[in-house]
Amino acid sequence: MALMHSPQEISVTDATRRGVAGLVADAEQGSELVVTRHHRPVAAVVSIGRLTELETAEADLRDLALVLARAATDSGRRTSLDEVLAAYGHTRESLAALPDADE
Repeated sequence: MALMHSPQEISVTDATRRGVAGLVADAEQGSELVVTRHHRPVAAVVSIGRLTELETAEADLRDLALVLARAATDSGRRTSLDEVLAAYGHTRESLAALPDADE
């Protein structure tokens, strides 16, 4: 998956000549610019809509990685609430007998 759709490369010098207003106008029209210094990408100019899409895709990929990691490491073993309480020396009844924090 390409992060940018047909980005146009522009040097830092050309970007300076265009000015911020020109770069913003291009982004608003849907152009995606990659600013280069010595022919190496150093920055990108995209619309806020495209930035939102990229951030959403990043969050989705992070969630997918977490799901895949959990699926790969899941042994199938589940721990009940009663087992957890017992590990800490409690039962449901002993917790119910504790005074509320509001009291």
